Order: sequence, then structure tokens, then C-alpha cells
Amino acid sequence: MALNLREIYVDLHENPELAFQEYRTAAIVADHLEQLGYEVHTEIGQTGVAGILANGDGPVVLLRADMDGLPVHEETGLDYASKARAIDRDGNDVPVMHACGHDVHVTALLGAAEQLAETTDEWSGTVVLVFQPAEEAGGGAQAMVDDGLFEIVPKPDIVLGQHVAPLPAGMVAVHPGVAMAAADSIDITLYGVGGHGSRPETTVDPVLMAASLTLRLQQIVSREIAFTEQAVVTVGQIHAGTKNNIIPSTAKLGLSIRTLDADLRERVLGAIERITNAEAEAFGAPKPPTIHNTESFPLTYNDPESTERFTEALGEVLGTQRVIGAGVISGSEDVGVLATAAQVPLVYWFLGGGDPALFAGVTHESGLSSDIPSNHSPHFAPVIEPTLSTGVLALVSAAREWLD
Repeated sequence: MALNLREIYVDLHENPELAFQEYRTAAIVADHLEQLGYEVHTEIGQTGVAGILANGDGPVVLLRADMDGLPVHEETGLDYASKARAIDRDGNDVPVMHACGHDVHVTALLGAAEQLAETTDEWSGTVVLVFQPAEEAGGGAQAMVDDGLFEIVPKPDIVLGQHVAPLPAGMVAVHPGVAMAAADSIDITLYGVGGHGSRPETTVDPVLMAASLTLRLQQIVSREIAFTEQAVVTVGQIHAGTKNNIIPSTAKLGLSIRTLDADLRERVLGAIERITNAEAEAFGAPKPPTIHNTESFPLTYNDPESTERFTEALGEVLGTQRVIGAGVISGSEDVGVLATAAQVPLVYWFLGGGDPALFAGVTHESGLSSDIPSNHSPHFAPVIEPTLSTGVLALVSAAREWLD
């Protein structure tokens, strides 16, 4: 029986799961793969699933999709909008939404699995499908590798994957070389001496320390990074205190760092550590701050030769006017971990999911309309078609380019 991709997608969208909690999604994936004749392996890296379809001699092609949702309250107004809630890793009860489109990724890969299984008389080699947990946490790909992924599945010759994006549905965008930024999430705890708000002279105020540190961290990009280099240092969280007239003893900051070069990344991280420690010393903090790198995403690097091969192959089936350049994206991904671990090339592209009507009249000068929600927005809602059919076509065409 043919898979009903629309039905699968709606079900996944209604029932998202957080990182490393994708038990229901993994079970759905495993069940469909088994029905399609794949050799199925589950619980790789906690909730990851791998499917293998061996079809004679030839290359081994790995296709990857991520499965996790985000702690976002959905505001799309869709009939199938998520009402799910879950307990996050910090013990908080949070809403859950597929605000990054991983439901599209899973559904499209299942559709590709079906087409590849039905056309084994047309290709030779081995297809490996990886349904990865916890991309949003930055640890899912590494967890699968550490759990022996490449001892369970054959070592691939190429890693392929896609990500739905606010582009017109039916379009595909790809960029050779560095395609997505490296990302680091850093938690900093500053230590002060608490006391009464009316007597600040008896305290070491971590709130003021945090404010000063926030301003100084912005000088890394403005004064330590060359005009020809690119980096982002964002302080996304500051937490301190319980009452207006109490100076607390600690303050916590949450940072997001984006870089496009491994050497630059080390320089930026080093500058953050240097400035944070110096700021604490300047304030007379009773002890040094703690600095923890809680999430880390590598650069996403598309092998130029393989990317050109993919672009030409997809252009033949989709039309060259629907395969465009993506440019470098400041967002981040951990799919590169799989290619690096296997020591093989990666090609990772962007799949349009936006209503084409919303892009009418858009020019480089005008920019995108605010009516086009981006990934991670509570309003992010890819149109089901032609998003899914294009996603399936892209995956199958890319796989067949190497399998053929």
C-alpha cells in the first residue's frame, strides 16, 4: 500500500517531540521502513533510526532527516496545529511545535524510501536512511556516531540531506563550500556578594557586572574581528534576582555564537573567556565565573565537486530555473558530523516550503515580506504541496545520481 505522505505529515506536525524524546516519531519511521522492506535498526543514539536497503554492488548513499521539534507554542491557526506539551531537559513543562520543519524532513525521506524501494530494478548499490534525533540540541548526530552508527550501517560514499526553508515551495537552493555557520551556546554564571538594594556599597553587584559584560562582549565583533571576517555574538538571556530591593549573589547569561571559520571560532571563544574573567576581576568578584559550552554545531561544508554534480542532476529533473544559489546561511546544523565521521563528502540543500503567492513581487531591494515566517517562528507553516513532492524528488534524484 502506498504511503499517504500528507497523512503522515499532518500526524507528525500534530505530535512533535523534543530532542531525544522522539519515541513516537521513531516508532512510526521504523514501522514504515519495515513495511517497505528495509533492514531497520532503532535506538541508535537513544532514539535514532537507521534503515538499510542493499541492492547489489555499487556505492553506499546515506540520506538523513532530523526528527525533533522545538519548545515553541504554535500560532499558525492550522487545523492540525500542535497542542503538544512536554518536559524539557531542565524539568520545565513547555509547549512543543515543529517550528523548524523536521516533520517535512521525516515525511519527505519516507517518501524517498518508498520510491527507492519500488525502483530497485533501476539502480544498484546500498541506500542508508538515517532519521536523527536532537538536531536542535546539537548532539543528535554525534550521539548516533558515538553509539556505533557506522558499525551498524555500511560506511557511505556520500551524505545527502535537506532542510525546509522560507523559500517558494517547489524551489531548491544550494551553496558549495561553507554553507552554514558553526554555532556555540555558552552559559556564563557571574558570582557576586548579595545584599540589600539600599546598601549597594556592601555588595558586589552581579547584575551590574552582567550589564557591563553584555556591552563588552559586543566589542569582540566590532573591535577584534576584521572587516573581511564574519561572526555574531548574541547575549540572548540574562537572569538574576528575585526582588527589586535585593541585590542577588549570582547572575546568569546565555550566549549564542556564530562563526564561518574554525580559527575565527577559537579566537571568538577565547575572547569571551578572557573578557568574562577580566570583568569579574574588575568588579572584585569573590570567585571566578563559570563558563560552559552547552551546545556546539560544526561548520556545514558542502563538497564543491559533489554539490555541482547534485545541482546538475536536480536541474535536469526539476528544471534549472528552480535550482538556485543559497549563499552562506548564518543558521547551523549538525549533519556535517555524519560526513566527518565517515570521512566522506556532504551535500546539504534547502527546500522551499513557503506559499509561492507570498513571494510575488519580491526583489533584492524590497526584501522578503514580514508575512513570510522563518524557521523557529510560532507561525512557521510550510505548505504541504508542492513542498513534500519536491522534497521527495530532490532526495531520490540526489541518491540516484550516485547510485546510478
